[in-house]
Amino acid sequence: MYAILDIETTGGKYNEEGITEIAIYKFDGHEVIDQFISLVNPEKEIQPFVVNLTGINSNMLRNAPKFYEIAKRIIEITEDCIVVAHNSQFDNRILKTEFKRLGFEYKRKTLCTIELAKSLIPDQSSYSLGKLTRALGIPVSGRHRAAGDAMATVKLFKLLLAKDLQKIIIKESIKSGIKLNIEPRLLDIVEQLPTKTGVYYIHKANGEIIYIGKSKNIKKRVNQHFTSQAPKSKKIQLLVATVTYEYTGNELIALLKESEEIKRNKPIFNRALKQTSFSHGLYSFTDEKGYTNLRIDQVNGRETPITTFSNYKSAKSFITRITDEQQLCQKLNGLYKTKNSCFNYTIKQCFGACIEEETQIDYNKRVSKIINKHDFESKSMVIIDRGRAIDERSAILIENGMYKGFGFYNLNYQINNLDVLQSIITTMEHNGDTQHIIQNYLRKNKKIKIVELETNDKNN
Repeated sequence: MYAILDIETTGGKYNEEGITEIAIYKFDGHEVIDQFISLVNPEKEIQPFVVNLTGINSNMLRNAPKFYEIAKRIIEITEDCIVVAHNSQFDNRILKTEFKRLGFEYKRKTLCTIELAKSLIPDQSSYSLGKLTRALGIPVSGRHRAAGDAMATVKLFKLLLAKDLQKIIIKESIKSGIKLNIEPRLLDIVEQLPTKTGVYYIHKANGEIIYIGKSKNIKKRVNQHFTSQAPKSKKIQLLVATVTYEYTGNELIALLKESEEIKRNKPIFNRALKQTSFSHGLYSFTDEKGYTNLRIDQVNGRETPITTFSNYKSAKSFITRITDEQQLCQKLNGLYKTKNSCFNYTIKQCFGACIEEETQIDYNKRVSKIINKHDFESKSMVIIDRGRAIDERSAILIENGMYKGFGFYNLNYQINNLDVLQSIITTMEHNGDTQHIIQNYLRKNKKIKIVELETNDKNN
């Protein structure tokens, strides 16, 4: 099964483009059996040359869904499919970047019709979609719009399938990312690396650390550095002498360790990273009628957020979800601007706090549960997760709302008070980044075990 797609974007800097339109046709090798076509609000300006090329402008996108609103449909229609596109490297990168902003790792096998056409139909003067389809007599309507270009790709791909009589080239053309082209020196380094979760350190010949990263699969991630054509990766490939690593057992400790050690070591190729890993926060305030309101805003350093988010999209997605799940008021949470009742009230998913039908006490009680769940302030707890071996677990200590550090312990070892914890914890720095990492991880991994501690255990 194939998912043949085309994406139109805003243009702009590499990995900062936004999607303006997407079209996906599910193709069984004979005919289209499903489709998804949608304009997308990129929440950023479209480059003028793109407007001229596609005809898509900001006015057209004002009421279009944002990417997080269509993400589930994209996952569903491409599930168990090989994603086909004309220049699949571009489309796949754009999709992976958008999903990464939502905290989701999007992985699909891909096929590129440019590469297939070069193999199956050699000696063409051009392999651009427009010129190639004209040369092959394939009719195209809606050029430079997602639906038109995606349908043209469907027709081209059908022709390519027919020409590949032995099916050998198509099998060999399937890829999961950038085609491997790695020199023996780098290949030797990769072969020595594990496929486990941890933090890795890329060194120059003099031992200097030039890059620190984390991954669930160290070997795969370093291999990506060594095969990428991005400018930073090319510089790393020239300078690397060896790669060392440390197992962490789980992604949370890998994230915390990576953050701490980048700040301490300041590797030259990590300096391009943002100073903080979050931009928006969840805040609360009491309105003039006594109702607790929640709001999403940029982190400003003056107010302490309840919890933080990597970007506005993930923050908006979170507050929308908890509003629906807890039957809170869209109006009070800033999701529905109105002087009267919110939309959810009309469909009986809001109890009427927006028009004072629900009492302040009842409404605020539900909001307080959300705040207490996600707020670290004054909490003392241990987050238990996988360790580096089967008989080991990790422990991350939060004391009075402050991240103290992490450690590992054997399953036979009891950790039931602060005295025992202090003996196994490696002390780490508490800052906004570490708090964001922990809160963000807990939001996405709801099965993680949390043991609450009494703050005076240490003195018992």
